Amino acid sequence: MRKLAFGMNVSLDGYIAAPGDDIAWSTPSDELFQWWSDRVGATGLALYGRKLWETMSSHWPTADQQPDATPAQVEFAHRWRDMPKVVFSSTISAVDWNARLVSSDAVAEITRLKDGDGGPMDIGGATLAAAAMRAGLIDEYAVVTHPVLVGGGTPFFTALDNWVNLALVETRTFPGGVFLTRYGARR
Repeated sequence: MRKLAFGMNVSLDGYIAAPGDDIAWSTPSDELFQWWSDRVGATGLALYGRKLWETMSSHWPTADQQPDATPAQVEFAHRWRDMPKVVFSSTISAVDWNARLVSSDAVAEITRLKDGDGGPMDIGGATLAAAAMRAGLIDEYAVVTHPVLVGGGTPFFTALDNWVNLALVETRTFPGGVFLTRYGARR
């Protein structure tokens, strides 16, 4: 069975994006950027909701070709393009860059993927992750907390029908007061 992890940058008050989908507050340090890049490099399959897919696919496919691209950005762009991806959406008709589109029941497809063989999976996008959370499919939460209060926006956690008991797996600090907490679901 494959492991499914949900990890995002989060404001101290629990949001992955401020009102208006503003994520400017979450610009990573070089060390944090490398942590995210290594995470992408270790991911066997990435699951994206439409909004996050549109954000990522509008930048990373050609980010390594920008004249001001750093070596870390070039590495991330290559890893991102090479990583297999599944995009869940009923409103777009095609995806590129080593991705396939699923427009049917996301929970059923994620369950099928978890039951299969392969490396670990990461899930991204608030709506998609919320559906997986409610279905009890997420095995790990990586919360990268930034020292900022944004006052509203898109929450990291969704309303749940039942408690999810977690066990602390890792903590780590990054420059700028950013703090990683990684938790495993206790079943």
